[in-house]
Amino acid sequence: MATSIKIRIARFATVGLAAVALVAQAAEERPLWEVGAGVVAFSFPSYRGSDQTNNFLMPVPHFTYNGDFFKADRHGIRGSIFDSERVDLTLSLALSPPAPSDDIKARNNMPDLEATFEIGPQLDLTFWRSENRARFVKLLLPLRAAFTVEGSPKDIGWVFHPKLNMDITDLPNMPGWNLGMLAGPLFGDKRQHAYYYSVAPQFATASRPAYEATSGYAGMQYLVALSKRFPKYWVGSFIRYDNLSGSTFADSPLVRQKDYFAAGLAITWVLGESSTRVLVND
Repeated sequence: MATSIKIRIARFATVGLAAVALVAQAAEERPLWEVGAGVVAFSFPSYRGSDQTNNFLMPVPHFTYNGDFFKADRHGIRGSIFDSERVDLTLSLALSPPAPSDDIKARNNMPDLEATFEIGPQLDLTFWRSENRARFVKLLLPLRAAFTVEGSPKDIGWVFHPKLNMDITDLPNMPGWNLGMLAGPLFGDKRQHAYYYSVAPQFATASRPAYEATSGYAGMQYLVALSKRFPKYWVGSFIRYDNLSGSTFADSPLVRQKDYFAAGLAITWVLGESSTRVLVND
């Protein structure tokens, strides 16, 4: 069986945009390239388990390229080497923003949480796909090593996040609207959990006792996204639910909230496009 190898890059500045664009499109002709701009608004906690929320409203660039080998769109940047109907091997990358401890009551006087960079392989298994490729069910198996983004980067362990992914294009009685759904558990090693949830003795207080996190289960995550492409603009929204109950670090004093919702909304305008059209199969 042939295997597809792709490279995917997720950036913090387009976190909300990427989340609302999980859904695939049916095989169709599209411009070879598009350029534009938009705005995204989203809300999520300072870190998983935090009881403080960050709200962002920011401009985002819009760029797509649909070449035979290289592709760039809201799903990321990827280069397809081999095609397969059932198995894709991908290289998955992700960034997360910093979280200064002075802004987080639970972490007051503790070291800041630096921005992090994650990289690793991802295996995608397609269980079912419609003939026009507009609807499918996949199992996504990303395994990424995480590092802090600073002058001297630190290795902060591994993250494993298997997810079941279902995409539906052209919802009943809603032509052009696309629905994407993701659900799956998270796992991390001791270094990954310690970075976010351990409390060293020197940072312990009466309300924040010393704590040593361990490896293992890190909770469940569910996400639903809805989007539609219009002739000259694109709109999308998402809502994500996280539940940390039963996680190995659930009793950490830094876990102040064991379940919560995050959400986002985005709109982008197409300002220019190529006159060359190509057939795209997502």
